[in-house]
Amino acid sequence: MCGIAGFFDTKSLSSQEELNRMTDSMYHRGPDGRGVEFLQLRNVQVGLGHRRLSILDLTESGTQPMYFQQHWICFNGEVYNFAEIKIQLQGLGHTFQGNSDTEVILHAYLEWGKESLHKFIGMFAFLILNEDNGDVFMARDRAGVKPFFYYVKDGLFLFASELKAFHAHQSFERTLNLSAIQAFVQYGSVPTPHCIFENTHKLEPGSYANFNIHDTSFQNNQQIVPVNYWSVYDAYNKEKLSISWDDARSETEKILTSACRYRMVSDVPVGVFLSGGYDSASVAALLQKDTTEKLKTFTISVPDIGLDEAPYAKDVATHLGTDHTEIACTEKEAIALISQLPFHYDEPFADSSAIPTTLVSLAARKHVTVALSADAGDEVFAGYNRYDFLLRYGKKMNAIPAFMRKSMAGAMDIIPSQNIPILRNKYNFHNRYEKLKGVLKDPSPTTIMLSLSQQFTDSQVQKMMREKHQFLQTAYVSEKLSKETYSSLAYMMAIDYETYLVDDILQKVDRATMTASLEGREPYLDHRVIEWAAQLPDDFKYKNGEKKYILKEIVHRYIPKSMMDRPKMGFAIPIAHWLKTDLKELVFSFINETNIKSQAIFNWSEIQRIRDGFYGGKTEYDSKLWYILMFQMWYERWMK
Repeated sequence: MCGIAGFFDTKSLSSQEELNRMTDSMYHRGPDGRGVEFLQLRNVQVGLGHRRLSILDLTESGTQPMYFQQHWICFNGEVYNFAEIKIQLQGLGHTFQGNSDTEVILHAYLEWGKESLHKFIGMFAFLILNEDNGDVFMARDRAGVKPFFYYVKDGLFLFASELKAFHAHQSFERTLNLSAIQAFVQYGSVPTPHCIFENTHKLEPGSYANFNIHDTSFQNNQQIVPVNYWSVYDAYNKEKLSISWDDARSETEKILTSACRYRMVSDVPVGVFLSGGYDSASVAALLQKDTTEKLKTFTISVPDIGLDEAPYAKDVATHLGTDHTEIACTEKEAIALISQLPFHYDEPFADSSAIPTTLVSLAARKHVTVALSADAGDEVFAGYNRYDFLLRYGKKMNAIPAFMRKSMAGAMDIIPSQNIPILRNKYNFHNRYEKLKGVLKDPSPTTIMLSLSQQFTDSQVQKMMREKHQFLQTAYVSEKLSKETYSSLAYMMAIDYETYLVDDILQKVDRATMTASLEGREPYLDHRVIEWAAQLPDDFKYKNGEKKYILKEIVHRYIPKSMMDRPKMGFAIPIAHWLKTDLKELVFSFINETNIKSQAIFNWSEIQRIRDGFYGGKTEYDSKLWYILMFQMWYERWMK
């Protein structure tokens, strides 16, 4: 796990010092080493930078930027099957200087070009430059585990693992993308491929792009057009497998076991985050089942905020026989992290579970350099409550005649939510009232999905903004799922895989682990897992109201059902309580008339209504207020 950064400057206005600053801005991503190359290729300045967290091949032969036969590579991530690919390349006549996956990627690209991407099992974001002819090739892994930002304007191309690196270059223009701000307010993050700044992009998961630094089209600011080499819809659009339950369970366990074992390949200590829930328990169980060597597992608890899965995780660890460590943190430690979030999440980000995820990463780093987690279990095996909601109530909603639904929605437009007796005092009633109107007008899976995914509706966002801006096109309204293989469950799971997983879960885990210089690995994001699971019949994943059915049945082979059968806790923290107590002063210091009006982004009267409404008793505004606070703290850190 590392950090990469660099530039191609056709006006030759860049410097070695800027390259150093860009690279070192991500010291936390790679404290074990640093490499930079500053080149002049004809009329183009080239800067390539790398921060190294040593995981494989701890010798100097793994140093980056790496050079071979006129090609340079900057790589962040891990290709777990590099040893098998290396053997294949050796059979084709390739020789190697070391034992790093970076060297294998470079040789694979020289042998197979873009087709090499299909050979890699792992997480990766890399850029390869042919210094002889100026060709550039950049790529991102299928699921989007590793980030890749780039900026293009006036013959300048910047790239980096984190957005903060761009601020170190004098020619980077921090012009806000106001449509991206609207999207952040709705989703709590800026949807890929968009970015908070103009002319700045995220390379989409499963995509590559190539261009030539000597081309006039590049020098004249022509946009780079990424090409999709893999999509989750490729799997969902295949016909469902005709397979027995026993065979499906057996093959699912086999693929998951392979994914877990690949992610144990390392030259440094490896551990597993264990929450006590099904996803993390499955990873621990599949790794521990065939070995006498004790797996290192870690659990965090913050008892004074109600986040304490330690007793459940301990039971699982004891049953499996792992070498288990409980990490206790205090509420004070959790709150103290909030001031650091804008630095590490250098694009506005509002998922409050970033706090406990960072806490457990910092604590685990004291014992290991690599940690496996079980993110994406919900997206792959149907674990979210919103899937349950759609499957339980979607059909019932559609069964109501259209004229009745529209009449009900029309009446709700006339009668404000605050005029509804009794219910107006219920938690989150007003927010749900607004969303219900939209669902009544159109109870399609698309509308329900948006309703469950957005913190603010389109109309609420437009009230917040000082001026109206075009809404971004996002994968939330994708129509890539074929009619032949369509189901409501497949639709929602595929949407989540391309949206919430990439922009929330994976961004959160990448920044949280990298804050601690810890490499996070994700077995459930092995592309072979989703390609298999997407083709399983829906009722193997969601059966009679039971979410993640096939995964649970696998876990029950190694851990008693009685030990696992309990409500899911998650990483929820008491945002409402904090906002009313410890963070109240912070809220008013950031969210006030002077700040809001000076930015000229938001409508102060609407922001004030939300802030004062929360402190006036509308506790359901807690998440809305948190979103606004996170943006204001980000703005203070990166725009002033």
